[in-house]
Formats: sequence, C-alpha cells, structure tokens
Amino acid sequence: MTKSIDFYWDLGSTNTYFALKLILPLAARYDAQINWHAFNLGHVFQSNRYVLMDEPKAKLRNRRDDLMRWAKRYDLPFRMPDQFPIKTSRALKGAIAMRQWGLEQAFIEAIFSAYWEQNIGTIGEYSVLRGIAEDLGVDPIAFEVACESQVVREALIESSDSALARGVFGAPSIMIDDTLYWGKDRMEFVEAQLAAAG
Repeated sequence: MTKSIDFYWDLGSTNTYFALKLILPLAARYDAQINWHAFNLGHVFQSNRYVLMDEPKAKLRNRRDDLMRWAKRYDLPFRMPDQFPIKTSRALKGAIAMRQWGLEQAFIEAIFSAYWEQNIGTIGEYSVLRGIAEDLGVDPIAFEVACESQVVREALIESSDSALARGVFGAPSIMIDDTLYWGKDRMEFVEAQLAAAG
C-alpha cells in the first residue's frame, strides 16, 4: 500500500521552503505519495491570536541567522526576500487551480523558488503567477480564471478550516496518519515513521 504524507504549506513560511526541499527526496526514497494542502497561514495565526512580527527582535534576528545556517548546511540558494511578509492567497489558489492540469507540485516548487531564491516579492500577484503558469505550459488567462473560480476559492477555505480541525497551527505541518510533525527540523521523525510503515 502506498504511504501517504499530508503536507500543509503556505508560501509565506520560511521553514516551509526548507521542508519542501527535504520532504521530496524522503517521499521518493520511501515511495510515499505527498498530498499537498495549501492553507492560509494568516487565518490560522489569527485563530490562535499569534503575530509573527510581534516576537522579540532578538528572536527574529536569530531566526534569520538560523535560516542561513540551514541554507549553508543543505547547499540551497535561499535568501530572505526584500518584501516580507507578503499576501499569499493568490499563490495558494494558483496551486489548487493547477491540480486540474496535473501540475500542482511543479507550480509549488516554482513559486517557492521565485520567492525564496530569486527575491521576486511580487509573487503574490497574478502578473507574476500567470507567467509561471505559462512556463509550465498552461494558458495564463485560463489559469487566472480557474484561480478566481468559486470552486477554487471554496477549496482554499475548506483546506484552511480542515487544517485547523486537524490541529495544524503553523507551517509546514506534515501529517502521516494522525501524527503531526511541525517545522523543517522533524525530518528524522518523519523518516522513521515512513521506514516503520515498511
């Protein structure tokens, strides 16, 4: 039986960038299927009355230093974008819309690269997202229409509400069966559960 990983993500999450890079080879190694769950992290933060930028400045500085250590450790071209944070709802809807073309994962990888590697701070705008869709072989107008469809809008709302209902409180959140792993630094536990599943 194929192993299944539920991956809850938001483009605005630094830790999701690293988790994305690390979960893909793990899934391939253990022949696991990743179910991608775009969700509105801002909505989850509001539900928990959490404001990231209200954290102590010393903690925010250390967080940035730690991210660069992770980039160096895994030889990734990560950089903090000049525009942070950004609104991500259009990008999230874009990923959901791309399911109909079978390009959800490719789109996710492309937008994370654009924002966290190429410093494209306008990644949340359709002017940029249409170009990514076109690069993936999808008509950009059809893509935007799909993004703004009621079906996709409702899918994002449902995904965000479902994340909260399952106990997701941050991004990335990785669920295998009913076990939740939060953050980029839980991969050894994720791997152990995948290995134990045979």
